[in-house]
Amino acid sequence: MKKYWEGFMRYRYLLNELVRKGIKLKYRRSYLGLVWTLLEPLLTTLVLWFVFGTLLGRGDALYPVYILSGRLIYSCFSSSSKIAMRSIRSNQAMIKKVYVPKYLYPLSSVLYNYILFLLSLIILAITSVVLKVPFTWHIIEAVIPLLVLFIMCIAAGLILSTVCVFFRDLEYLWDVLLMLIMYCSAIFYYLKTIGPAAKVIEWNPLYCIIANFRHVLMEQGSIFTNGDNLFMLIYSAIFSIVALLFGIWIFKKNQDKFILHI
Repeated sequence: MKKYWEGFMRYRYLLNELVRKGIKLKYRRSYLGLVWTLLEPLLTTLVLWFVFGTLLGRGDALYPVYILSGRLIYSCFSSSSKIAMRSIRSNQAMIKKVYVPKYLYPLSSVLYNYILFLLSLIILAITSVVLKVPFTWHIIEAVIPLLVLFIMCIAAGLILSTVCVFFRDLEYLWDVLLMLIMYCSAIFYYLKTIGPAAKVIEWNPLYCIIANFRHVLMEQGSIFTNGDNLFMLIYSAIFSIVALLFGIWIFKKNQDKFILHI
């Protein structure tokens, strides 16, 4: 473990540069640049509110906060996993020329997308204030589901980036799976409106993260005093940690073969 930590610290400056490069390239040739990090979720929320507001959010003044919170978390997972999945192949020129720990590429992809996600939370905060969401000290517990989200994104990035080197059709398959994950994450509908199917949705770990985040933001309650939310926290955390350990194992086992397939 000490050897891996020392190796990580040796290349931390390269990781920093890869993160900065990712942020710059994302908005290259864009007039508004990083402003899109704030505008995109806001515009998406307005569209979803317009389309589903009268149907699913009727009478709920906080429905825009409900949509925006779910949309931001899903977008973070979706964008970080998709970019991390292509990270090894996207950096094949560097991998073939110089030795760099290969895990830095998917890790940097997740990191810069997560940083942009944290910036986009500014819009969520402003929207919550405008709609007069009554904040309590339990809001600090929002850090917990966001940490679980970060672990889940890294795990997905390591697994997908490894498999995609050998099975490139995964890029197209993952787009379909992400659509399924989105519809199973209760982003724009309430779980109580879908009847028995809600029991299936509750086993989606990404939904568990979204539900816990919404709980401390909108319901002003503690995750630890609500049995359902505590179960979702434990389940999503265990799922993410196990996925991360599996991702580290499969990446480490196959990283020396990457050069033969990229």
